[in-house]
Amino acid sequence: MAILQLGQLGLPSSWLSVESAATLMSKGRVLWAAGPVVTLRGGRDKSGCQSLLDVPAIIATNERLREAHFIPALSNRMLFKPDNSQCQYCGQYLPRLQLTRDHVIPRGQGGLDRWSNVVAACKRCNAVKGCRTPEQANMPLLAVPFTPNRFEFMYLAGHELQREQLDYLSANWRSLRAWC
Repeated sequence: MAILQLGQLGLPSSWLSVESAATLMSKGRVLWAAGPVVTLRGGRDKSGCQSLLDVPAIIATNERLREAHFIPALSNRMLFKPDNSQCQYCGQYLPRLQLTRDHVIPRGQGGLDRWSNVVAACKRCNAVKGCRTPEQANMPLLAVPFTPNRFEFMYLAGHELQREQLDYLSANWRSLRAWC
């Protein structure tokens, strides 16, 4: 189980191991916590009592986030995940190894390798589109590319999310998108 770490303002900062979260808790750096807990069992004292520490699924720490404007690193794994490994031209769902990163405005026409200019595409569609824009190739996109905000990125980076973690991230990314 991964622990969702939030900063002082409730913005997601990272995914932690249970042990790392326990360290923050024992150092008194946790401001508040929520969600189901994992109980860690420690050593025994002289009287034979075992120490126990409940680590919740979400912890907010007194950490201040350094980046005012968050732009996550672009990777194919993160790019393909929100599209459920679907080609954004023909609509086929394919294994990740059969997808490529396509530049909506091709690099040959000055397009950049940024979230707002890349989509998942099957190898066939990418080859047919070539060094043309979707309009030039008469291949409309199924979805507009976008840069994920901090909440969306943490969702994409999470592996097995607990219900409370998913609820927290999805409620906050929707409210954040409404303000953008």
